[in-house]
Amino acid sequence: MTNKRRLTGIKPTGTPHIGNYISAIRPSVETAHSNSFFFIADYHAITTLKNKELIQRYTLDVATTWIACGLDPEKVTFYKQSDIPELLEAYWILMSSCPKGLLNRGHAYKYSVQENQKKNKPIDEGINMGVYTYPALMAADILLFSAEEVPVGADQLQHIEITRDIAEKFNAEYRETFILPTAILEQTKDIPGIDGQKMSKSYKNTIELFSDKKIQEKQIMKIKTDTKGIEESKDPDQCKLFYLFSLFASKEETEELRRAYKKGGVGYGTVKKKLAENIQLYFKEAKEKYHNLKQNPEKVENILSSGAIKARKIAKKKLEELKQIIGIKR
Repeated sequence: MTNKRRLTGIKPTGTPHIGNYISAIRPSVETAHSNSFFFIADYHAITTLKNKELIQRYTLDVATTWIACGLDPEKVTFYKQSDIPELLEAYWILMSSCPKGLLNRGHAYKYSVQENQKKNKPIDEGINMGVYTYPALMAADILLFSAEEVPVGADQLQHIEITRDIAEKFNAEYRETFILPTAILEQTKDIPGIDGQKMSKSYKNTIELFSDKKIQEKQIMKIKTDTKGIEESKDPDQCKLFYLFSLFASKEETEELRRAYKKGGVGYGTVKKKLAENIQLYFKEAKEKYHNLKQNPEKVENILSSGAIKARKIAKKKLEELKQIIGIKR
């Protein structure tokens, strides 16, 4: 396994769900090593989430979830973005080397502009500068810690490209300073939500990781399927319920269900009930740890504070170097 510095940001904008676990949490935890950095991106969250209580709750909830799912704070560096004040200084330094055209092309900004145009509104109506400069703050997250690898979803690949462009511009204007990070593409297949679309908090179609058993079962029973009856043959490769089942079943269970689908004789309700059982069993230990930590939030807060102390040692050193390079400090 590579020991290259790897950095993963987690935005606290909702309660973690099955899709988050499969696409980000599980692979990140499995590949974590002593040179891995994980942070709760609370500054990124406030560009869209304008609720003090929710920011605080989601920040703690997301951190608790990652620890419960196996992230070892003793092995990695785990911190809260807002506990690293050096980030905002580095962000401004990078902004001063960031071509405006790069940010004009940012996906989130362009999408917001297009939505305004569709509604015949002024193109920048309702768009704050946090949304516009989001990629530059992400560049600071990465470059301040000299991250070599950054796991991202396909929709975030552009942010790594922008980070590389900013780093190259700074290196050209001053001297070779920044490592150019490499994007590590996470789970490429979308995890379907209960409505068949990509599982997302935005679509309100999620299966929450550690919700009450009855609530989780209710969510699972709402998974959208076709209208084929019990005795009819079904195509497992076209069924999103089957795909979800395969994520939490043994190879033998999955193959058995595949045969039953093709032969006929199994109903979707039966599959949903079995999926609910498998998910509850799969997360049994993690759920217990999660609820124990929720009873002791100060333990999670102390973990993040300790991680910030480790992270700031690196951030301070890099920021001092940047200030000397640009001439603010001798």
